[in-house]
Amino acid sequence: MTTSQSPLARADEESVLADITRMLAALLEDEYGLDDVEIGMTTTFNRDLELESIDLVTLAGLLEERYGRQVNFAEFLAGMEFDEIIELTVGRLVEYVVQSLKAAEAG
Repeated sequence: MTTSQSPLARADEESVLADITRMLAALLEDEYGLDDVEIGMTTTFNRDLELESIDLVTLAGLLEERYGRQVNFAEFLAGMEFDEIIELTVGRLVEYVVQSLKAAEAG
């Protein structure tokens, strides 16, 4: 792993948002044939993207593949109430990933 690919180097909101946007765009295209969906920090997984629970499982795998075990999407969701999961935004996930990567780098 080169230093430019270290967790700290990619632990800023802009790069994490870009990564997650790419993951979601690929997921939406592969599963639903959608290729023109706009994704931003306020985009919700349920209302805006209409993702189903199986899509979140797929996203969890993509996140682990990209960031390793320090980003545990299932654990992140497990700590939420149902209403919070329904209203989950891309921005909240980005913040979680950034915090997880910085914590892993620090600890």
